[in-house]
Amino acid sequence: MSEARIDKWLWAARIFKTRSIAADACKNGRVTIGGMNVKPSRPLKVGEVVSVRKPPVTYSFRVLQCIEQRVGAKLLPEIYENVTDPKQYELLEMSRISGFVDRARGTGRPTKRDRRQMDAFVDPLLFGFDDDDFDEEE
Repeated sequence: MSEARIDKWLWAARIFKTRSIAADACKNGRVTIGGMNVKPSRPLKVGEVVSVRKPPVTYSFRVLQCIEQRVGAKLLPEIYENVTDPKQYELLEMSRISGFVDRARGTGRPTKRDRRQMDAFVDPLLFGFDDDDFDEEE
């Protein structure tokens, strides 16, 4: 197959979980080829570079094979080559670690005491806390 619809290819290459999500990404301008936004029905050719913006990263893929049927994950290296700039992955890592507090998943919202300690950590003089106020357990 020498051509494939871009939305079908994005789904078949496992870049998006469903074809409708891939089509929505195309309609909303998150998928580009050669710097131009594409419609979901645009034909894709071998050798083109597809850029997909999934904030905060823009992934780039070189098309090696045009497919419209979903394939196993082990076959993906035959379908596309990931040519994403390494700076994009650094940006992803920075956004991942920039979260102020890493709470264990499922622990819920911070308590009032936790919130006060977080605020005091940001600006201790504003809240009138000393180092003595942050003992392990009181």
